[in-house]
This record gives sequence, C-alpha cells and structure tokens, in this order.
Amino acid sequence: METPFIFTMHEGLPRQGPGSNACTRKAFSMLADLPARPELLDIGCGTGMQAIELARTCPGCRITATDVHQPYLDDLARSAASAGVDNRITTVRASMDDLPFPDASFDVLWAEGSIFIVGFQEGLASWRRLLRPGGYLCLTEAAWFTEHPSPEAAAFWNDCYPAITTVAANRATAKDAGYEVVATFPLPASAWWDDYYTPITKRLADLRSKVAGNPEAEALIEFEEREIAVYREHGSEYGYEFFILRKKE
Repeated sequence: METPFIFTMHEGLPRQGPGSNACTRKAFSMLADLPARPELLDIGCGTGMQAIELARTCPGCRITATDVHQPYLDDLARSAASAGVDNRITTVRASMDDLPFPDASFDVLWAEGSIFIVGFQEGLASWRRLLRPGGYLCLTEAAWFTEHPSPEAAAFWNDCYPAITTVAANRATAKDAGYEVVATFPLPASAWWDDYYTPITKRLADLRSKVAGNPEAEALIEFEEREIAVYREHGSEYGYEFFILRKKE
C-alpha cells in the first residue's frame, strides 16, 4: 500500500506540528502527585521529540509511543537510542481512535498536535478510559485567540479544521468530559517556526520538483505553503494552546 504523501511530506522533520522542548517541560512541570515510576502514553507521537524530552525530564517514567506511520516510529527508536533513553520508550503502531490498551493503564496521556485527527471532544471522551484515577491528559489544540478573526484566517481554518474554537470553549468541553482543567498556556511563535515551519519550508522546496505532475501531492504542498503564509500574517489571532487536564472521578 502506497504511503500517503502527507506522511512523506513530514518525514525527517524534528516535529510534525508546532511544539518545543521548553513547552513540553513546562506542561510536565504542572503535574503533581505522580507515582515514582509513572506510565505515559504518547498518542500520535510522530518522530517523538516530545517523548524523548519527557524521558529526559522524568527519569523514572516509562513511555509508550504510538503512531500509525511506522517510519515515524523507526525515527523515534533511533533518536531514543542516541539519547540513551531507548530502554524506557516503547513504540507501538496503532491508530489513536483504536488504542489497544486496557482501561486504567496510564498515569499520563500526552498528545501534542494530534487530537485534532479524532476531534477534541471525541479524543477527550475515548481516551479517558485509559487513565488511572487522578491521571493527567496533556495535549495541544488549535484555538482562536480572538473573537473576531480576520477573513483570511477564518477562511483558512474553515478549510482545514472547522472545529477550531476558543480556549474558553475548549476548557468548558474538557470540564463537561470529566476533567479538571489544571492549567492552559499558549505556545509561543518560536514553537511554530523553529522545529516545524522553518524545516518544512526547506523540505517543500526539495519535494516540489520530485512530485511534479502529481496533482494530489502538489495540492498538499500548496496548502502547506498557504498555512505558513497565513500564520506569518495572522499568527496573533490563533495558535496552539497547551491543556493540562486531570481526570475527575
């Protein structure tokens, strides 16, 4: 089966979406009362920069990292070995809408830039069973930072993720889904550019000639370039918000 071009386009990048090690550490620092050897599940891990940073930040933790794209998991395994944390990171090829783990298996669920694939409300509901009592769900989600976005930004998000809403609305959804909202914070612009937009811009230039004549691939490249242009002009209107949520009984 041929690999979808969207995966190929993001292979070899530090991250497959906005994020940074500093934001990962900041979110983890907000977790309290974890056991000495917490079990973490990284959902939609991509190449796993955040999984490796979590392993560094929490020397006692054990991390299971899942993704549907095996080359991402292979990259993560190589990076984990280079970082000396491969003994505490296990990769599992699995879809985030069908995670093959028993109920109450994890102390922390981690999902940077991935919950949009199943939907914010759907992910909160379906993943909750995996958490032990008092466990945490830490995730990033696209959100409006204004009540009145520009027409250009609104049109872009209507095309790529119409479910985007405000931080306040997402907080309310999380509470309704059975979570305490411990904290939220926005990702800085550097979390979009340093390890995501800047590297992928270079990659798109290399890919364009290779996919000439492939309408689907060319359209994906054009859409990615549009995304970057919209963020450059309107990034103050929206962004990724980190949500630190705790399961309520």
